[in-house]
Amino acid sequence: MPYWHYPGTMGWAGGIGMLVLMALILSALAALAVVLARRGPRPPSPGEHARRILDERFARGEIDQEEYERRRDALTGAG
Repeated sequence: MPYWHYPGTMGWAGGIGMLVLMALILSALAALAVVLARRGPRPPSPGEHARRILDERFARGEIDQEEYERRRDALTGAG
């Protein structure tokens, strides 16, 4: 129950303070949402997918070590 007759109320400065506090809280929540959204799982890049296929082919014996290294270097740009 508000005490309108009580002389120690905060007045208009209290209202401005509450607005500032609400703005800070909403800003913090928005920043938290952005940080959590960026930390989510990301799909593998095409280079990672190609490297995984190359690794699997080498593991199955479809290509020899020389072919594996040549293609791996081509994917990574090492030369």
